[in-house]
Amino acid sequence: MREVDEAVRTDEVTNAFRKYGVTAGVIIVLGLAGLAGYLYWQDQSESALEEQSETLIQAIDEFEAGNFQIADEELALLSETGSPGAMTSAQMLRAAAALAEGRQEDSLALYQRVVDNADAPQAMRDAANIRYVAANFDAMDKQEVITRLGPLANADSAWFGSAGELVAMAYLETGRDEDAGRLLVEIAKNEDVPATIRARSRQLAGFMGFDAIEDVEETLAEMRIDDESVAAAQ
Repeated sequence: MREVDEAVRTDEVTNAFRKYGVTAGVIIVLGLAGLAGYLYWQDQSESALEEQSETLIQAIDEFEAGNFQIADEELALLSETGSPGAMTSAQMLRAAAALAEGRQEDSLALYQRVVDNADAPQAMRDAANIRYVAANFDAMDKQEVITRLGPLANADSAWFGSAGELVAMAYLETGRDEDAGRLLVEIAKNEDVPATIRARSRQLAGFMGFDAIEDVEETLAEMRIDDESVAAAQ
């Protein structure tokens, strides 16, 4: 009985292989080919990302060394064909390099390009918006400044200090002194804002007659730090 049972099973396996073997083989081959293709694509993607990172690092080094034109040349291709994050970073760096070289129109165009790019990270779009306004503040209609940066000039924004300071200046130039004073006081009292911006906001608010000092000793300590920073820079 065992021999008969084994013979029957052997016949079943043989028939199944004859019937489905070719199909199964094709499926296995296609699966292996697909896996190989994915692994190759992943390797190529990682290599491309590494190359883009190296390009950004080299450009940053040139930028810090004051070689703005070299940095711009190294970033030109990446700013057009890189991955979304790398391309946006390259555009921001090129904008900064152009501004450092006095090419304001080129700089503003690059910053605006980042602002308008829906695929760019929102944090970088916000940063580009602030940089655009800061670079072009004197020439801009001050209501446009308020409109562009108003959504970022609140305590819930990571850019509250930078955006709020520019909006406060726009308020002052449009005669909205009360709004400017209140915003400066809010900035000065917000501990999440960088100390340098808080110190400037506190001083300007005080000059306008708004009290932005809560802790006198802390304020004096910040002023000493500011004086030491200025002295070190000189």
